[in-house]
Amino acid sequence: MAKAKLPIDNEALEAAAAAAFRKQIRFWLISAVLFVGFLYLFSNILLPFVAGMALAYFLDPVADRLQRLGLSRLMATVVILVCFLVFLVLALVIIVPVLASQMADFAAKVPGYVEKLQQLVTNFNPEWLEQRFGVDAAGLREGLNSLLTTGFGFLTTIFQSIWSSGVALFSIASLFVVTPVVAFYMLLDWDRMVAVVDSWIPRDHVDTVRQIARDINTAVAGFVRGQGTLCLVLGILYAVGLTLTGLNFGVLIGLFAGLISFIPYVGSLTGLVLSLGVAIVQFWPDWTMVLAVAAVFFVGQFIEGNILQPRLVGKSVGLHPVWLMFALVAFGAMFGFVGLLVAVPSAAAVAVLVRFAISRYLDSPLYHGHATHAAAEEPGDAGPEK
Repeated sequence: MAKAKLPIDNEALEAAAAAAFRKQIRFWLISAVLFVGFLYLFSNILLPFVAGMALAYFLDPVADRLQRLGLSRLMATVVILVCFLVFLVLALVIIVPVLASQMADFAAKVPGYVEKLQQLVTNFNPEWLEQRFGVDAAGLREGLNSLLTTGFGFLTTIFQSIWSSGVALFSIASLFVVTPVVAFYMLLDWDRMVAVVDSWIPRDHVDTVRQIARDINTAVAGFVRGQGTLCLVLGILYAVGLTLTGLNFGVLIGLFAGLISFIPYVGSLTGLVLSLGVAIVQFWPDWTMVLAVAAVFFVGQFIEGNILQPRLVGKSVGLHPVWLMFALVAFGAMFGFVGLLVAVPSAAAVAVLVRFAISRYLDSPLYHGHATHAAAEEPGDAGPEK
């Protein structure tokens, strides 16, 4: 006599699934807290290691391509790191002295630039300003003085902060010693480490975790590799263009505008405002040169939007500018320069995980409701039997 099938308790299954989900949430929250605590405790010594890991991740596709050309992984790693170190040394020898000179000169001339801009604006036509807008020339002069002083002081602080961080960065002996060693071993064992981590994934969830990892890698690679290359190209383009126009501090302003272009519109807009302010003071009343300086940024934006962005970054990154700025400010405030290095990858990973969680929520009974879920399980009206 056949055994009767036991009825399936849907509520018990849902309760078990909910309990398992809560366990996973607790596990990942505890992991995130431990990770943040680890960064906070060791942020002062993590810089060379994080820089080495970032360098290895950035150069891994190059190593894979050299392997496809016939080189061993060891030889490909050696060739890449030697070329990178040679390029870095040449860049430091050529660019750093120029930037140091322009930085010191810019900081010394900021008060004079502020005063001249104030005079140009307030002496434009005080009577016309007062008739049209009811603005007193003396009050306008005082307000502009405060605004320009604050703005240029803020930019000077940023330049000096970046420069001092860079000097401190490159003056640390451990960065020159530890970072290349970490990058060498990470790049050499990258594929092996990925395979080991993959072997730790629970087999029941391996396909899901692999898909999430692929999405995170796409977002991080698209932004770090693509946007990093784009910022470097834009920085060189702006620096060369502004230098050709004869603008003072063209290399400094151009590289600064390019390197902060990873935040959409912020880099180009900051560089445009800063360079126009310097151009008006330097070339006034020659509006042709002022327009030429502005044209450098307009051409750069056209090249970025129509050539560089589609080829280097694409549309798969999905990082909103506001979320990116929040991540940079938050991680930078908590962990300093190390936080800035891990902010973008962390923001990309969190964005992918949030999208995954939302998609799971939209497919769950929690979103549809028990009534809808029960109705979906009931047999529909099949019509009259034949």
